[in-house]
Amino acid sequence: MQENYLAKWLNNELTPAELEEFKKSEEYASYQRIAEVAHRLQAPEFDAEIAWGNVKNRVQPQTKVIPLRPFRQFLRVAAVIAVLLAGSYFFLNSQNESFSTQFAERAQVVLPDDSEITLNADSKVSFSEKNWAEKRQVTLEGEAFFKVAKGKKFTVVTDKGEVAVLGTQFNVENRDGFFEVTCYEGLVSVSFQGKATQLPAGSSFVAINGFVQKNATRVTQPGWIDNESTFKSIPLKYVLAELERQFNITVSTQNVNTEQLFTGTFNNTDIHLALESISIPSQIRYKLVGDKVLFYAGDTP
Repeated sequence: MQENYLAKWLNNELTPAELEEFKKSEEYASYQRIAEVAHRLQAPEFDAEIAWGNVKNRVQPQTKVIPLRPFRQFLRVAAVIAVLLAGSYFFLNSQNESFSTQFAERAQVVLPDDSEITLNADSKVSFSEKNWAEKRQVTLEGEAFFKVAKGKKFTVVTDKGEVAVLGTQFNVENRDGFFEVTCYEGLVSVSFQGKATQLPAGSSFVAINGFVQKNATRVTQPGWIDNESTFKSIPLKYVLAELERQFNITVSTQNVNTEQLFTGTFNNTDIHLALESISIPSQIRYKLVGDKVLFYAGDTP
């Protein structure tokens, strides 16, 4: 009975008598509160077209378009590869073997053709082993004694001049303001300031501060190979510089004319003997403290 009244009440189909009867029931008050709350509720607005568009967007998401430039990208990659290849080729073909010595140090270097180099103290030599068969050339800083195997032209390049031979023994010294080439065997060609000079065995070429000096004559290998540094009419400052290199010391002077010419020899293994060998002929005195040497005139206060 109540279920029928409820359905009619919801559809406003109860007669006045049935409505009075339904109001007397215990459930009516609850139904009435539910109906009042439901009446205040409002359904949201609904647009069918918008709803359908939202559904399509979810089912078929938009595709992000990324513009591709494959050919331009290919050109960039190809350019990078070309640069790397060219750089690698240049690097591999320009790599030189290099050997150097410090103060109070020497070194022996054997070249690809079995030519031999003996490096004096504070010197450096470099050459291209890869291209050696086509071009026998070394670059020298400092001093070195060469025993060259016979073969193609052999060239020693310095910042002051070049020395060219076919097969011989010679010594090259290339220091600050000082350039000397001495031939001990065969024939040596020295190119200096655009002029070539031929040196037969036993002769040398000397240039000091760009000026060519009178040729000296030597008939044996360089003295420093036998631990002796030998000089003939050489300014004292170059002698003192060699002393520094051979003993790894610091040399200073006071009231000493370092341009005066020195002829003589000093031992490269005994510092006290070397100091005596320089000071006595030069008529100067010296004081040695640790690794420092002071040369001074006899009347210096």
